[in-house]
Amino acid sequence: MPALRRSPAGRRIGLLGGSFNPAHGGHMHVSERALERLRLDEVWWLVSPQNPLKPSAGMAPLRVRLAAARKLATGPRVKATDIERRLGTRYAVDTLESLFAEFPDDRFVWIMGADNLIQAHRWKNWRRMFRMLPIAVFARPSYCLRALTAKAARRFARARVRASRAGDVVAMQPPAWVFLRERLHAASATQIRARREKRGYGQTD
Repeated sequence: MPALRRSPAGRRIGLLGGSFNPAHGGHMHVSERALERLRLDEVWWLVSPQNPLKPSAGMAPLRVRLAAARKLATGPRVKATDIERRLGTRYAVDTLESLFAEFPDDRFVWIMGADNLIQAHRWKNWRRMFRMLPIAVFARPSYCLRALTAKAARRFARARVRASRAGDVVAMQPPAWVFLRERLHAASATQIRARREKRGYGQTD
């Protein structure tokens, strides 16, 4: 079991990265559950200028995705940001390095869906990222089994934290990750884009 670190003064912040193409209710659902289950002060959406693992074709401009995300992320505790654009970073591991330097008194936890855990081993320096900060993985429809048997899950199996201790994970010495089975939200950016195309709205609406 990862050891608890001494709690410095500062915020407990969840980081939810992604294309947000577009932002939808599923993102808000995960953010709200993360605030409660992980006992966070804030959740920051890191709206990526261009996800390295996704094609640029069909990707709405950053300004459009960011505006839509900010419209959805109402309230003071969920914030849609263009931090990666401002920092000039492309990969999560580089973004984290910059954030740690800029906000040394805050504690961060990376938030992802089960679908992202499946492909986490494709991320730049993914092993290093698991050792940089705690990670919270939220279940998604039809992805749970594959996620829990994925390469990253197997590699860091001993660092998995019981769901009952989710509220402690942000203060744990990484590697530490928790898998949370919540009431599932069916919203999918892929499905939303498909419906928009079918209705003739296009992907940049």
